[in-house]
Amino acid sequence: MDMVIGIIGESCTGKSTLADKLKTPLNAEVYTGKDYIRLAKNEADAKTAFAAILQNAMTEGYVLYVISEPEHVPLLPEGALRVLVKADLATIEQRFAVRMNGVLPPPVQQMLARKHGCFDTGRYDVIADGASADAAEEAYAQILEMCRCN
Repeated sequence: MDMVIGIIGESCTGKSTLADKLKTPLNAEVYTGKDYIRLAKNEADAKTAFAAILQNAMTEGYVLYVISEPEHVPLLPEGALRVLVKADLATIEQRFAVRMNGVLPPPVQQMLARKHGCFDTGRYDVIADGASADAAEEAYAQILEMCRCN
């Protein structure tokens, strides 16, 4: 079966790592955040074009949509597989600091703390602990199994 898989979570939880791992076995296209903007000259037309791509992928092919902002979740079509990748705040801060060459400025740390848990109340088909390699591997296997069975 073909489908859209929304990989949802805060920054630095392991979403892109999971998407990269799933991309090859599913032969999937990967979109991240506002990648869809390049599909048209304005955001409204780009969202419409992206919605068509996602709807088409529900029956023809796989699309992995990596989401780190809550306002992008509604772009997922009905029936999309929803995967939450989460991590504790300390892990997120540590990973984000690495991205910033080892320094996590206080405003960034405050932003991460403010956003922490922003996806916790959603409806998900799979929940992965991105701070645990074993849990991430288990989620990967579970997603592949769900894709093969549906």
